[in-house]
Amino acid sequence: MPPSTVILTILGYFAIVMTVSRYAARKGRDFFALRSHRWWVVTLGMVSACMSGVSFVSVPGMVGSSGFGYLQMCIGFFLGYLVIAFVLAPLYFRLGAVSIYGYLDRRFGLTARRSGAWLFFLSQLLRASMRLYLLCLAWQLMIFDPLGLPFGLNAATTVAVVLAYTWRGGVRSVVAADILRTVCMVSAIVLSVVFIARVLPGGLAGTVRGSGMTRVFFFDDANNPQYFWKQLLGGLFIVIAMTGMDQEMMQRTLTCRSLRDAQRQLVLSSALQIVVIAGFLLLGVLLYAYSASPAYAASGTPFHGLTVESSTPPAGDALFPSVAVGGGLPLIVGILFILGLSAASYGAGGSALTALTTAFTVDIMGKGSVISSGNPSVISSEVEKSFRRRTQVLIAIAMTLIILAFRALNDRSVLDAIYTVAGYTYGPLLGLFAFGIFTRRQLPGSRPDSFASLGMTGRSQPAWLLPAALLTAPVLCWLISHYSADLFNGYRFGYELLPLNGALTFLLLLLVSRRKA
Repeated sequence: MPPSTVILTILGYFAIVMTVSRYAARKGRDFFALRSHRWWVVTLGMVSACMSGVSFVSVPGMVGSSGFGYLQMCIGFFLGYLVIAFVLAPLYFRLGAVSIYGYLDRRFGLTARRSGAWLFFLSQLLRASMRLYLLCLAWQLMIFDPLGLPFGLNAATTVAVVLAYTWRGGVRSVVAADILRTVCMVSAIVLSVVFIARVLPGGLAGTVRGSGMTRVFFFDDANNPQYFWKQLLGGLFIVIAMTGMDQEMMQRTLTCRSLRDAQRQLVLSSALQIVVIAGFLLLGVLLYAYSASPAYAASGTPFHGLTVESSTPPAGDALFPSVAVGGGLPLIVGILFILGLSAASYGAGGSALTALTTAFTVDIMGKGSVISSGNPSVISSEVEKSFRRRTQVLIAIAMTLIILAFRALNDRSVLDAIYTVAGYTYGPLLGLFAFGIFTRRQLPGSRPDSFASLGMTGRSQPAWLLPAALLTAPVLCWLISHYSADLFNGYRFGYELLPLNGALTFLLLLLVSRRKA
């Protein structure tokens, strides 16, 4: 695929996104868009909200090693969304919060709120930058290298586009772009399946039946990362922590007009996400079948997309970009890949930038402290817009610098390590929220007057004990995971590491807390 075709496809998507953003901004000046959207509008956007460009290329590629086993985790996702809908969402709506960390302020005080917000902020900044870095790698290979343009210009342009369409509309633009993102991603999946199935001798049904890649449930080996209960529990707690306690994800739910609408949105969108993920897995079967066919071998040197030189036929993250862009398929398949990748990556980047701005402005700097009044309608007039916009620009600059740092390191293992480190930050959030919901104890740094209704008196312990406990838990979790094979007769942790991290945090908070007087 020539660079001109890629550029025209991206520019077309940008034009649509900017039009949607301007329309969304005109509908209201509230950057945070509280209680302003119908539930079905948010539902359409949430279908793609949990996905990024990494998901777009990784989920089809994982079929070769784990079949349809990812659906086991999706069952856990659905259960996790039920917990969010009927446990966490009522808390947030009762507070009238613009940020979910307002609950921590009301329950424990400013120290807990800022600690939770910082955990989210640092983790999300790294994750969002990494996602955009992977997108920049694709654009560098397809556009900037053939044109002789530097990677720095690539990174700056990519982040600038993300900043542009969230500049005025904020969460309104995010929700509107989410809907466009869902349409693009679903269209890319469906049409890619149709066009690839047409060129396979066995068609869609015959290829899937004969693939040997459709196994869903794994019950035979508890040490296998695909073991059912590991996947189920991992999916359950990943959604609770990385959606229910993540400002980026919950900011959409907080735009629903009522709690009942938010609960409808959460349950229905989680079910629809399973359908979309199943479509990605089905597409993966077809991509593997085509990559092993004579037609692919005769198409010439494949395009290796987001990874460095890989084997032929491609596998994993290289599968979708290699087959779609350089595998001899009709041009429309490559265009659909570019469109879907752009929608997934830029949508995720815009959502992350808005959530990071909210967390820093409201939770860390306290510019939105008026939310404690429970009257969301006055937020726009109270938050200093100039400060919020300066924050957006500074975060965008930070993301650009992190992307350039990734490029300088040029080590794929570093990216994997950052994903792992980012995952550790959600364990303390899980433990902190659980401690607030299931106990009535007071944490260090809490305001004594905030707990008069709980019968607590006297002074709290030193405030530094709380962040110390939140930082200690991931360290203990890493040690347990690192030595798990020796400690637990060969057992190795997988996705269940997150609830372990949360449980350790909960225990440490018990040690540093005070009981009810």
